[in-house]
Amino acid sequence: ALSSEPVIGAGGMADTRDPDALVHDDPRKSISDAPSFEEYLKQRAAQPATTAAPAAAVGGDPIALLDSSQAALVDKIAAAIPDLEAKPDLSWTGETLAGTQATLDARDAPGPANVAWLGSVCIPGKLSSLTIFNGPLTDVPHLLSRCLYDKENNQLQFALDFRPRAYGAYEMVDAQGNYPGPEELGRKAFEYSGARSDFFNKFATTELQAEFNIMAKSLEDATPSAIQPSELDLLTGSPVAISLTMPATDQNAKILSEMREKAAETWLEWATDDSGEHAHRPGAPINTQYVYDAKMRQNAYLALRD
Repeated sequence: ALSSEPVIGAGGMADTRDPDALVHDDPRKSISDAPSFEEYLKQRAAQPATTAAPAAAVGGDPIALLDSSQAALVDKIAAAIPDLEAKPDLSWTGETLAGTQATLDARDAPGPANVAWLGSVCIPGKLSSLTIFNGPLTDVPHLLSRCLYDKENNQLQFALDFRPRAYGAYEMVDAQGNYPGPEELGRKAFEYSGARSDFFNKFATTELQAEFNIMAKSLEDATPSAIQPSELDLLTGSPVAISLTMPATDQNAKILSEMREKAAETWLEWATDDSGEHAHRPGAPINTQYVYDAKMRQNAYLALRD
């Protein structure tokens, strides 16, 4: 059932979609009950330990933990996608940014692997960022996972998003969670509505949002970021993007590491799904995706740079 008032999620985004459980003949349209916080903790405790996010102490630098976890994630992605190759000419091994040495592990996997760009950036004591753009063969969302450390104010700025592959007029949503209809946008309204439906049914499902919201709520003193999204962010981002500010504590750094690990593993599951569910049909759909991606990547790179 849709709520009458917008629900403010952990990322500070208004969302009126709060559906009940549903069993449908098409399993992609089924909605299972989201776990309670207590059930989620029990599920997590029952899971085997992972090596992607080491349980080492932050030691005063949260970026050190996040970078270690991120490096392990990139190794895991590379192991699952053998065609993912390093790009030495685009990578950094010791570039100096703002007086600090920075590293960029740049990779791609053109062809069937469909990875147009993977960039793992670390600026010690300042930034840990993982960005993955996909090629036009599938509709798998791009991944943005970034954490900034403000040492002077002892704060972390965290951003996480699965960026949609088709324009859904997400920035036009009103305070009640409604989007413009055909009376305002004409036939385009149906195209945008279809893009939103695909995104929410296939990727940003209720279950996935619930899991990230539960992890976000366990962060200490986290609040929606006061940094207003740019116009480019609004055009390229998803309505489920997470943008938070919080104290730079060991606990928060470890939870952010878990959230980033979950996001990367979710993207990897989609990217390596060989069922064909996410693949575009040869011909016009791929060409259309390529044309959209070319514009989207330009805007996305500008948004990331800003």
